Amino acid sequence: MATYRELLAQRNALDEQMAEARQAEVGAAIGQIRELMTQYELTVDDLAPRRRGRPKGAAAEKSTVAPKYLDPKTGATWSGRGRAPAWIAGKKRDRFLIAE
Repeated sequence: MATYRELLAQRNALDEQMAEARQAEVGAAIGQIRELMTQYELTVDDLAPRRRGRPKGAAAEKSTVAPKYLDPKTGATWSGRGRAPAWIAGKKRDRFLIAE
């Protein structure tokens, strides 16, 4: 039976072999992909088209919602979205509506 250190050495050797084999196979795969792209005149956009939806970055900021309810005692507001604040929880919300 092999010792722990021998098994660790075997594992390290296998890890190195796996990394070398992967690198060789990835290189071959990339070569095949490049050959096919050249043969069929493909571009990166043909393979991975741009996503639709909201753009990332500054334009993707969350929009703010106008407040719908006002606490007359403290001046705190609530948009009506999410968890209700303590000052309105369990009370009739009609009394706190902000007149438009």
